[in-house]
Amino acid sequence: MKYIDEYRDPDRARSILRKIGSVATRPWTVMEICGGQTHSIMRNGIDQLLPETVELVHGPGCPVCVTPLETIDRALAIAARPGVVLASFGDMLRVPGSCGDLFAARSRGADIRVVFSSLEALTIARENPGKEVVFFAVGFETTVPGNAMAVLQASREGIGNFSELVSQVMVPPAMRAILSSPDNRVQGFLAAGHVCTVTGYEEYEPVAREFQVPIVPTGFEPVDILAGILRLVEMLEEGAVGVSNEYARVVSREGNREAMKTVNEVFEIVDRPWRGIGVIPRSGLGLRERFAAFDAERKFDVGYVRTEESSLCRSGEVLRGMIKPDVCSAFGTECTPNAPLGAPMVSSEGACAAYYRYHRTEE
Repeated sequence: MKYIDEYRDPDRARSILRKIGSVATRPWTVMEICGGQTHSIMRNGIDQLLPETVELVHGPGCPVCVTPLETIDRALAIAARPGVVLASFGDMLRVPGSCGDLFAARSRGADIRVVFSSLEALTIARENPGKEVVFFAVGFETTVPGNAMAVLQASREGIGNFSELVSQVMVPPAMRAILSSPDNRVQGFLAAGHVCTVTGYEEYEPVAREFQVPIVPTGFEPVDILAGILRLVEMLEEGAVGVSNEYARVVSREGNREAMKTVNEVFEIVDRPWRGIGVIPRSGLGLRERFAAFDAERKFDVGYVRTEESSLCRSGEVLRGMIKPDVCSAFGTECTPNAPLGAPMVSSEGACAAYYRYHRTEE
């Protein structure tokens, strides 16, 4: 299959691995910041095949994982109200809040529906004018255009029973937060190709210059990821700084300008808390004042939300690349996919779930 099979070719993968081994003359620590790439790395054993000189650490690139606890608690409070339909991506239903999750709330009678897009949630609102339909809008830049379009469409059609509980975050500020940490070990980044397809990679260039690091956008197949790692190692060995695009068949420097025009019409940049990390300035998106009527936080004032994280869960350290999931004492014991303590054990993009699924345990 064109653009698939050739990027899963074992011979190409082995050839790139040999090149990485020959290029890397000293230890390097690089981070893949996308949860989809993390799962591909684990599934294909890439972390185990790399030379000892190259260490991969896993970043906060799972949107479900970084959705703040207080936002999940707000979603639970909103879903519990009569006449409300909460529409959400499936992964969010199992993410623990302070007192349970959305899946349990649904079992108690809350009208919580799994959807695949915000436009599907808008259709539910259109077909159910007597109910308030709230879409749980989580994600990185990849999901923002669709969520913006749903709000625009609701505004144009006058669909007043639709709103979004927004927890949209952006990748470059997270990179800045990681690189600014006194405990940072990351020397270069693999950037997520699907995010860069929307935003382009121009906005990564100031990050690379400011922190003197290389950043390499790449894809999700084994050959894509290995090619991205090879380019990172080459740049690190050369002392090169900047962005090198290893996903040129999909990603351009300018990205999808029409999509970003829609995003900028509906959303504005705001400070946003990240679960396990804290508030990262100017790292999120919120609805502009013009679209305040579609902001679920304003429409459903749930008041003060008191949150409480598990004292055993170390997912914040995992999300910052400080530890691997299997270092956490709760991993695989008190914390499993069936009984998760933190979001990274739930999400299909979570690092803890990847380690558990692909049997990565500390030796």
